[in-house]
Amino acid sequence: MLIAMVVFLAYSIVYLSGCTRIDTANIDSKGVNIVCIGDSMTYGYGATPGEDDYPAHLSRMMSIPVINVGVDGDTSNDGVKRLKVDVLDRQPLLVIIEFGGNDFLRKIPFADTVKNVEYIISKSKEAGAMVAIMDMSVGMIMENYGKEYRRLAKKHNVILIPHILSDILTNASLKSDFVHPNGEGYKVLAQKVYRYIIPYLNQNNILRRFGKSNLKQE
Repeated sequence: MLIAMVVFLAYSIVYLSGCTRIDTANIDSKGVNIVCIGDSMTYGYGATPGEDDYPAHLSRMMSIPVINVGVDGDTSNDGVKRLKVDVLDRQPLLVIIEFGGNDFLRKIPFADTVKNVEYIISKSKEAGAMVAIMDMSVGMIMENYGKEYRRLAKKHNVILIPHILSDILTNASLKSDFVHPNGEGYKVLAQKVYRYIIPYLNQNNILRRFGKSNLKQE
């Protein structure tokens, strides 16, 4: 039985490394927490913060601690300013970035938003964390943000969570106002985030158990 288990695990390691190509920068991260940084969408505006925001829903799906450092009204400029204390000092395993909505509404130059998000990505990677970017675009709304976030994800080899609001903005029962989800909407959002990040977290778990060298084919 033990031999069969070892063979199965070895096969799984080879399969994961060679066939599914589950890879991202810092896939072998030694961090401890999933840290979610963003604006009102991360904070949980329109629901009960700490109970029905998307990080709270996500935490109930995970065995890894999830920390919500979203701040209502924040822009990417604010995210850069508080990055060290709120994110980098919290032993991040995975940093989930959600910025753009307030930048768009407050007419912050688009190039500044892209620069800020790229800075947060780079510093999070330097801290040894995996990174995921949430794409807020829906159709033609904020389409340029989605395009740039896809470019940044490819450039930095980080996870992209596309069109996070696409199933929410068109469903009044999932919204608290024109743009913000309600508790059920944040649950839908969290489920989408979970689907995109869980393969990388599972891969990270294998690497931490068996070591990166075990995933390299001879």
